[in-house]
Amino acid sequence: MQQYLNIFGINYIVMMVVAVTGVPGTGKTTLSKNLAKRLSFFYMDVNKLISKYKLSEGYDRKRKTKIVDIKKLNRFLILQIKNLKKDKKIKGVIIDSHLSHCLPKKYVDLCIVTKCDIKELSRRLKKKGFHKSKIKENLQAEIFDVCYNEALELKHNIIFVDTTKGFNINHITRAGFIRGFLG
Repeated sequence: MQQYLNIFGINYIVMMVVAVTGVPGTGKTTLSKNLAKRLSFFYMDVNKLISKYKLSEGYDRKRKTKIVDIKKLNRFLILQIKNLKKDKKIKGVIIDSHLSHCLPKKYVDLCIVTKCDIKELSRRLKKKGFHKSKIKENLQAEIFDVCYNEALELKHNIIFVDTTKGFNINHITRAGFIRGFLG
């Protein structure tokens, strides 16, 4: 289940990096954890890393959210990816965040964008206790495909997963790019 790169007859193990992105409430974390478990990949929760390593630049009270410098976060995540690649036991990493698609393409093999029906997304965000203004902001981001369009700008290899009615992890792991990568 590992990817090999053959250079002059020598096989080198290549670690797969999967960025799972999408608007809050679309099922990124559930998908990421399931995918990491199914593929035996390392799971990276970017929100926890932002808190643990104090990567936020402050707090926006009006929007009720942490302010994150994307360039600073990317430098941190790239360093983490490089360190994980040194561990030959790790065959892949799943990066879980609505900002994971901001990583440069050269560090990401696959970008999975989670999508959800607007009514269902509104219900999920209300259940999570999001403020009305934050719900509106996230619904607009979903309507305008912000995560997808930003990932597209960075020329990522993208697949969509609609989580409105759940998802089948077997269908995702059999998707063309993952199947091709894992052999």
